[in-house]
Amino acid sequence: MCTTLQVTPTERQIEIYRTGGEEPILVQHAEVDKRPFIHPIVAPDGVGVLTENEPPHHLWQHGLYVGLNDVNGVGFWEEGIRGNETDGTFHPEALSEAKVDGNRASWTVVSEWRSPSGEAMFKETQAWRFVDLGERYELDVDWTLEGRTDLTFGEYGYGGLFLRMPYRKDVGGEGVNSEGQGREEAEGQRARWVAVAMPIEGRSDWAGMAMMDHPGNPEHPAPWRVDGQLGIAPSRCIAGAWTLGRGEAVTYRHRVLVYCGKVQADTVEASWKAFARN
Repeated sequence: MCTTLQVTPTERQIEIYRTGGEEPILVQHAEVDKRPFIHPIVAPDGVGVLTENEPPHHLWQHGLYVGLNDVNGVGFWEEGIRGNETDGTFHPEALSEAKVDGNRASWTVVSEWRSPSGEAMFKETQAWRFVDLGERYELDVDWTLEGRTDLTFGEYGYGGLFLRMPYRKDVGGEGVNSEGQGREEAEGQRARWVAVAMPIEGRSDWAGMAMMDHPGNPEHPAPWRVDGQLGIAPSRCIAGAWTLGRGEAVTYRHRVLVYCGKVQADTVEASWKAFARN
């Protein structure tokens, strides 16, 4: 299946379409003074939405996004929704125009993350690259943090690039990591990748996503958050505290593979190996 892409951009949103399509297959949000996120991501065959925004069990979660905990004691996870006075805030810049070349698109999201008092703590850059392969997508990101002050990232059970799919307990789902561990066993464990799949509204079969950790990342293979609703995140913070000095920067590289059907470990592993070579 050969596809080409087109983009409808504004200062605060990028919509990616297959040429001739009426609905976007992926939308990047970057609203003023709010956390940037990607939602929806539509299944590669066009049937069903694979991300969930503001699920009732975690109202601060938004499809595919980034969150952190205990950065100099400040939380960048719950967005102040539960009234925590130590929660920080997100301030994305206006989006630059996305680039499109055939079945590929790329764009960058730049944000300032601030303390509750308004102090600039660090600059965050998400440089995204999307490839529509017809039967699946590959969505790569270079995620960079640049300190605006000296920072200590505390040890915590979760944080980083996070994926929330529309899990429902009554229909279930599956999760497995590169080491062959299932959901409960994979929680907190190091792995090259974690893949999840589940029934999706409007589909007769399952669909899913795999998230990958690049070999060049600190603490690779990362320890992972794999929660009870199959939310996943490679989380350096699980391994212990780390620091970033004023003016210093660190970059993490991840891939998200989007597919139809249940988890196919061989396909995920092949995509990870290609990603790891880059």
